[in-house]
Amino acid sequence: MDLLDTLTAKGLRRELPTREEALAVLATTDDELLDVVAAAGKVRRQWFGRRVKLNYLVNLKSGLCPEDCSYCSQRLGSKAEILKYTWLKPEQAAEAAAAGLAGGAKRVCLVASGRGPTDRDIDRVADTIAAIKDADAQVEVCACLGLLSDNQAERLKAAGADAYNHNLNTSEATYGDITSTHTYADRVDTVQKAHGAGLSACSGLIAGMGERDEDLVDVVFALRDLGSDSVPVNFLIPFEGTPLAQEWNLTPQRCLRILAMVRFVCPDIEVRIAGGREVHLRSLQPLGLEIANSIFLGDYLTSEGQAGQADLDMIKDAGFTVEGADERTLPRHRADAVAAGGCGGASASPCGTEAHACGTGGCGPCGGHAEPAETAADVAAEVAAAIAAESSDEARTDLVRVRRRGAGTELAPNA
Repeated sequence: MDLLDTLTAKGLRRELPTREEALAVLATTDDELLDVVAAAGKVRRQWFGRRVKLNYLVNLKSGLCPEDCSYCSQRLGSKAEILKYTWLKPEQAAEAAAAGLAGGAKRVCLVASGRGPTDRDIDRVADTIAAIKDADAQVEVCACLGLLSDNQAERLKAAGADAYNHNLNTSEATYGDITSTHTYADRVDTVQKAHGAGLSACSGLIAGMGERDEDLVDVVFALRDLGSDSVPVNFLIPFEGTPLAQEWNLTPQRCLRILAMVRFVCPDIEVRIAGGREVHLRSLQPLGLEIANSIFLGDYLTSEGQAGQADLDMIKDAGFTVEGADERTLPRHRADAVAAGGCGGASASPCGTEAHACGTGGCGPCGGHAEPAETAADVAAEVAAAIAAESSDEARTDLVRVRRRGAGTELAPNA
């Protein structure tokens, strides 16, 4: 179809689609879904090959948050029966991180509930980063501690943090509908502080909160403009005991269309399938890998994911490889821009120009040249059976499982 041909061509040139084109992806039918996946997959392979980056979450402090984010099981007033504990000691966090690294994770994401860190909290996290990097100097560490105050991002950078995560979650127009204790502008400010300190900015969204297609497009365009280097796409996990417990608005097909839209808007940016993939993508998770180049391994903050070995088997069975510690994640033109202090965002010169040439022979997956392109028919033949197998839109409440293992418990982590 003309739309997908246009979007594929733009993605290969790192050219931003129009809002109308992005909206049109979300409006495609299930009969067109294989074509959408194939088109987005071609863009994904141009910039990231068939590599999958694995990330591992460590929840440093769980529950007891004063903020009222409606989607969150750790929010003020949440009745979700999640684990609640105060700060892990650095050696405890390092032990948890080691399990993820042993499973193949390349990045460890250190997360703590709360509005934002105190200066003492920054010291705690700095000690934790040191403990993790003492054990493995190559590991990437991303901190996610809430709203940052002045100079805190710089202190995290000095402590060895590589990235900072703070999601925009939804559009500016609807942000007040899900949270009242801070603003969309507060979140933008924190991402800008992180980028300004030289940290790689990790910022994404949550789909399935009752938003309109226009809201999804708005937030993804905002993330692109903000210069996010990685975009986690979360699918709402409707925890019992939270205000959004009844919001079951997603089907596996809808999730794939959302991922494809994000890929077209962010062709050369790390797109990560984050929380909720097991709940909403279900047996179509391997199709998500055709579009996204990054996932979390094992469990999430307060919910359980599928077994870590099942993640690794899925990657291998789908014909992908786990990205190694010695491989770049971002394409060279973006990685070079980040290293030079720029955002590597939409204003960067098109790939292949003098300013950001990736070497002779054209621009391909980081560290090499483009792989031979697969045709839409090739991908369609591989995944048609999976599409047919997952057509139910019934809510799968049985898949929402509270985490009872790993960090903050006596049980071994899932990795």
